[in-house]
Amino acid sequence: MKKYDIVSIGHITNDVRNMMGNKTPFTGGAAYFSPFAAKRTGASVLVITKMAAKDMPLLSELTQAGIDVLCLDSAHTTSIENAFSGPDMDKRTLNLISLADPFSASDIPADIAAGVFHIAGLFYGEVGEDMIPFLAEKGKTALDVQAVLRHIDNGTIVCKDWEQKKRYIPYVHYLKADTAEARVITGTDDKEKAAEMLFEWGAKEIVITEQKEVLVFDGKTHRRAPFNPSNQDGRVGRGDTCFLSYIARRLTHGIEDSARYAAALTSIKMEKPGPFCGTVEDVVERIKTQAY
Repeated sequence: MKKYDIVSIGHITNDVRNMMGNKTPFTGGAAYFSPFAAKRTGASVLVITKMAAKDMPLLSELTQAGIDVLCLDSAHTTSIENAFSGPDMDKRTLNLISLADPFSASDIPADIAAGVFHIAGLFYGEVGEDMIPFLAEKGKTALDVQAVLRHIDNGTIVCKDWEQKKRYIPYVHYLKADTAEARVITGTDDKEKAAEMLFEWGAKEIVITEQKEVLVFDGKTHRRAPFNPSNQDGRVGRGDTCFLSYIARRLTHGIEDSARYAAALTSIKMEKPGPFCGTVEDVVERIKTQAY
């Protein structure tokens, strides 16, 4: 039996960034951005992903960083166009180019154990809903709600409410949403109220991100920590990075410390495209610049 702090399950993608007609390829997906943040925080990490054999060289960056990868064969690799019509990096359209095979319980090796199983799906059906209680029997579950809210509609990715939310959220320990996703799943624009509703439905720790800050709620206190990047060049992957850096820090620290740490690490990541490449020391120094 091999034990990891965190196992992330989701598609690593071969994406395109379309910035007002200027197209550049990049590697993406929650299962790509988030493990770097966790690993460089000190957690042991396994990524379980699926992609076509021709794209497996994309995984070398993870393995070189000391992240273990179990890559399962798929006829295709998921590929998404991130289209920006202007300079605001929070306003984008996601267009599906190709789709890898979905995950099932049989894809999780019986000899793998973890403190946290991170469901890092990009849209509904990538990781089946029945995987949530299955993984909850093995360890704490962490769910990014994009995995259950995003749907493919004629090639465009759109958000819809999760019909089975009250059935499955009680199995979730860590739950992450951005403000738009929180609005879709709860029906309110009030971040604090949304976090309270998600807690009432059964999640234990709720992480909500937006452009300026991260909010964490554990049923007792709303804790906030600000993002303070000098630029938004690395905006893609913000939520993924924030969520798993919070969880990795949370393995050994309290909620308030972990929220501030995640905000600082994410701020550093947002200043440069790609995953977080810094150190814990870099993050500790950035925390000193946070002002709230």
